[in-house]
Amino acid sequence: MPWDIREKVWDHLESTGLAEFPRPVHRRIPNFKGSLQACSSIQELDVFSRAREVKVDPDKPLEGVRLAALQARKTLLVPTPRLRTGLFNRIVPPPGATKEVLRICATSQGVKDYSVPVGLDGRARVDLVVVGSVAVSEKGWRIGKGEGYADMEYAMMVSMGAVQEDTPVVTIVHDCQVVDIEEELLDDHDLTVDYILTPTRIITTNCKRPKPQGIIWHKVSYEMLGKIPILKTLRSREKQMGKDVTLRDEHPHLANTTRAAALNKEVAENTQPQAATGSAQMGQQHHVESDPLSPRLEGSGTITTVYVGNIPPSLRVSELKGALREFHATPFRLNWQGAQHRAFLDYKDQVTAERAVTSLKGLSLGGNTLRVELAKSQRNKGQGEINSQK
Repeated sequence: MPWDIREKVWDHLESTGLAEFPRPVHRRIPNFKGSLQACSSIQELDVFSRAREVKVDPDKPLEGVRLAALQARKTLLVPTPRLRTGLFNRIVPPPGATKEVLRICATSQGVKDYSVPVGLDGRARVDLVVVGSVAVSEKGWRIGKGEGYADMEYAMMVSMGAVQEDTPVVTIVHDCQVVDIEEELLDDHDLTVDYILTPTRIITTNCKRPKPQGIIWHKVSYEMLGKIPILKTLRSREKQMGKDVTLRDEHPHLANTTRAAALNKEVAENTQPQAATGSAQMGQQHHVESDPLSPRLEGSGTITTVYVGNIPPSLRVSELKGALREFHATPFRLNWQGAQHRAFLDYKDQVTAERAVTSLKGLSLGGNTLRVELAKSQRNKGQGEINSQK
């Protein structure tokens, strides 16, 4: 599962001393010892030599690629953080910039100080895309940090005509981040990579899986539309072109046709096993609410539990219940564990639970994007507690 893989990579980088600033690397595209060496090998790629316009993510381990692009006098585009103000910034070094100044331009501070925004009509024509990864396979399957911004950036570039089907994608990782990833963990909107650069290797993936063909609107929520203003403009344009731009919120029963494989993609964070004294420590923040109309389900043995994590401390159970109603995902029982920033939702069968996971994917409450997944250990008849994730 993606979150299992992420946690293993993050833990390994930290425990072996391979992790570099900013730390801890958990919840980030991790920086690592040897990142500059890995980045410098991009100059050996023909796709880099030929490229005139390069898009590089703002992550710390990609700093060396941004520097290489500036030193080669290429147009460097960097996505705006979390796409809040647009899609790209173009890095414009001052006239006659020395190597030291270019080095500053390649840092996160330099991206802020030496950039100009590129709008939808900026005529961007990206020849090479460089993204960060938490894990990647030699076949080109990529796992990011779980927020979906790299996938969304690429889909938006497709929509605005900035990339073509054959635009190469490169990622920079440590050797230990190259792992086996099962293809069924990938969804239609996931970005694959063509080249993997590590401190010791250049891997050509020969990946044939199609990259995202544009924005998959039925996976976009109103909340996401509000957070990424440029999405509104793209949606308006595509609507005028006659495309179906129905949002997930407008099509709550779309989950009926969602492939079971897509559900595997929607795995969220691992939580520590619940301590035996956990219920006492939770006090009033821990309670279970049942639907009195469904008492027969209590002993049926078919209950399927959904885990909801990353719940902000300020969120009240009533707000979560309201969101569940809005997204047609009301469980027959809700186990609220606010102090642990999580809740467990019981559904009468697996199909209903899977629909709820699909409907709630990407939901943001109180400023946090919730992590939603089928609980790994389902409650069976006679169990007193819902098993939390390992």
